[in-house]
Amino acid sequence: MLAALSFLTVVGAGRAPDRRTLGWFPVVGAVVGLVLAGVLWGADQLWDPLVAGALVVVADLGVTGMLHLDGLADCADGLLPHMERGRRLAVMGEPEVGSFAVTVVASALMLRWAALAALAGTGSGHLSLVGLWAGSRTLAAVVPSVVPYARPGGIASPFLEGSRRMLLLWLVPAGVLMYLDGGAGALVALPVMVAVAGAVVLLAVRRIGGFTGDVLGAVIVVGETLALLTLVAHG
Repeated sequence: MLAALSFLTVVGAGRAPDRRTLGWFPVVGAVVGLVLAGVLWGADQLWDPLVAGALVVVADLGVTGMLHLDGLADCADGLLPHMERGRRLAVMGEPEVGSFAVTVVASALMLRWAALAALAGTGSGHLSLVGLWAGSRTLAAVVPSVVPYARPGGIASPFLEGSRRMLLLWLVPAGVLMYLDGGAGALVALPVMVAVAGAVVLLAVRRIGGFTGDVLGAVIVVGETLALLTLVAHG
């Protein structure tokens, strides 16, 4: 679990991931979601929903070290513009960010803030974050079992041994928690998250031939964001 914490959060930095790390992704996601649920609940008691939503966004960025957002930025620059396929992986590996990254990241942060503020305004559904964050990391953990790795020798190489498709079973308790806490919106939000994550992976396969660590980050951020919007829309 410590290796998964190190890979997905700022806790335990320096631990190298191995083939067991992916199995802990849903648990770490649930832990992060629980922390954010606590932040949302506490902020909701003290401030306006807009402030509460902003604080959760900041807390999420702090806990995750902005790793997933960085992956989204790299994917935006590498997968969205028109360029030769061989150039895309090189662009995704560059430290600089382009206009696609800036636009996509700003849009994601704005939408997450709006959705979390709306959730705070309802005064309920806080524990839905536990299910959402566990679900998004469950999907990220299953990706290496479904599509090939596009960057041999990269950061995700230790994850490639063995199948992790059974981790999809984690979506069941995640969905149940979301339903019990957030209501019928969970019945739509969870399938939306799965569909959106699949769309991100499909785009990566078409553009670079598989997934990278950045793609996993994009799966997490985009899946969570669209699921949050769906949850509050049907709340």
